[in-house]
Amino acid sequence: MVFLVVAAGVIWSVVRFRSRGLSTTEPRQVFGSRKLEILWTVVPLAIVTGLFIVTVRAMVLIDAPQDSDRPSDLVITAHQWWWEARYPNGAVVPWDIHIPAGRRLRARIESADVIHDFWVPDLARKMDAVPGRWGYIWLEADKPGTYAGTCSEFCGAQHAWMRYRVIAESESDFEAWMRYWKPQPNNEDDIPGSPVPLAVRLFADKCSSCHARTATDESSSGKGPSLAHLASRETLGGGIMRNTPENLMLWLTDPQAAKPGNRMPKIPLTDAERTTILGYLESLR
Repeated sequence: MVFLVVAAGVIWSVVRFRSRGLSTTEPRQVFGSRKLEILWTVVPLAIVTGLFIVTVRAMVLIDAPQDSDRPSDLVITAHQWWWEARYPNGAVVPWDIHIPAGRRLRARIESADVIHDFWVPDLARKMDAVPGRWGYIWLEADKPGTYAGTCSEFCGAQHAWMRYRVIAESESDFEAWMRYWKPQPNNEDDIPGSPVPLAVRLFADKCSSCHARTATDESSSGKGPSLAHLASRETLGGGIMRNTPENLMLWLTDPQAAKPGNRMPKIPLTDAERTTILGYLESLR
């Protein structure tokens, strides 16, 4: 708009005041106008001042209080290359972050390794996740829905697949989901005659150093995402593939073929052990 106004003024001046023939007299010289100079100084100053006031107000509204002593409604941790959300009831949830629609949550953003960036374009501003430093944002959805989020700070080989979803639900659905994810004691080892203990012991021996199998804060090592309710998830690896027995077996056989560059090592397993662990993971609903 500024360009068009200036261009129109220049073109009008060229046409309006062009030479209409040879003249031996010098045109009248104009050396300035105090009124115009005051006008074009005061008006831009007023515009910039107004924009500054609006910007400061917006910053106050969108910035959550940066007070580490105040309990957070949600703690979101970035890892290479996955996301983890921790709730006040102790539940630890990878990838899908659930929130109640119409309620503002104060979320703490942090990183477990390198600099990441939390960004849900439809819900909140960007916030860097910096190792050793906490940041706080307001996270709120006006209505129920699924909102796509991503890491917007290059963080390594699988940066492009460091995706997640923020799922906003009605208050009743959110409370039901919280009850579903509420950490429960795991008594599978105490079931007499059950075949589960064999799978549990195999999981504990091969997988538990990195992955938790229950949605508890204490059981999460932080090296890999929690596998609680794994069989109920739609995708694996941040959306890189569908959650099917075949794709899950690929992760157990060759993690780098499933998602190149990820941090999961290739665990030496026999075919029988892979089948047993796969069956156990498929039972985690």
